[in-house]
Amino acid sequence: MRWTRWAFSCRLKPDSRVTRVESPLAPPLIHINAATTRRHLAFAPLIAALRQMFIDGCEVPPRHIHHIIDPAGAAAGTLLLMPAWRPGARLGLKTVGIFPGNAALGQPALHSTYLLFDARSGEPLALIDGDEITTRRTAAASALAASHLARADASRLLIVGAGRVAAVMAEAMRSVRPIREVTVWNRHSATAAALAERLCEQGFNARATTDLEVATAQTDIVSCATLSGTPLIHGAWLRPGTHLDLVGSFSPTMRESDAACFARSRVYVDTPEALLKAGDVLQAIAEAAFAETDLQGTLGGLCRGECDGRQTDGERTLFKSVGTALEDLAAAEWVYERTLNDAV
Repeated sequence: MRWTRWAFSCRLKPDSRVTRVESPLAPPLIHINAATTRRHLAFAPLIAALRQMFIDGCEVPPRHIHHIIDPAGAAAGTLLLMPAWRPGARLGLKTVGIFPGNAALGQPALHSTYLLFDARSGEPLALIDGDEITTRRTAAASALAASHLARADASRLLIVGAGRVAAVMAEAMRSVRPIREVTVWNRHSATAAALAERLCEQGFNARATTDLEVATAQTDIVSCATLSGTPLIHGAWLRPGTHLDLVGSFSPTMRESDAACFARSRVYVDTPEALLKAGDVLQAIAEAAFAETDLQGTLGGLCRGECDGRQTDGERTLFKSVGTALEDLAAAEWVYERTLNDAV
């Protein structure tokens, strides 16, 4: 093979953070880095883009899950493949590597990439930073749900966790509710304190806590974004009117809440897939605290007006998400279009 035939040339626009890769055998492919992806995913327009995609819909096959085994025979991580497309428009594929053991190495537990294609020809259009897409669309989906399920006057937010998603949850929730006070809890108190300090720098009245029970009882919105395998939030702690947002668990063995959280709440999910894979839901069903027939609706149903959200200020609401490739595609298309506008 003559390598010269496959030669690529990269042209970087002055002061640009987008690399355009051109080949004589394919249309231009742009690489959109983390900084540019983040800049184009401000929460207000991102939440609006997610809402519209839930209304319009797209093709979303079930995600593929592969377990990665290390040479010693222990489970090292999980690989997720998440495709979605709008026929005649765009097609996207996100790859996600989840390696919980990375925390001991001082590295993020999740890494992802996103490839965007032309859905009519399959031609690749962009390679986009998947970590920023995953982080920000996840928090945006929680905020979109909260716009239907949290009290209109909800001003106190409790963040459980201190990872990537937890770090942007206050900003996302502030886009839909008048968040003024933020409390952060994490298994490692120093990490919670560090996140609280960063939130203060962003203009939030934020503090860290080591007493999760007390903090839960004093808040309006509880948002959990962890990789916990055991319940962190207990239903007995939740006061009337609280909205509980559960982000972390994506497998049957993961859990952030006990069954009592489901027993006395109006329950919603992002997609029906949550009923099959989320440990919080499955274990609540196993403990007879919740049944599929108790489900009030999905995030798409809320956006399309097919189901009701919060009915009274005194009721408790619960939103369980496992993530959907629909959200990734909406975010990726938004970033891609904004990036093309930058180049004009």
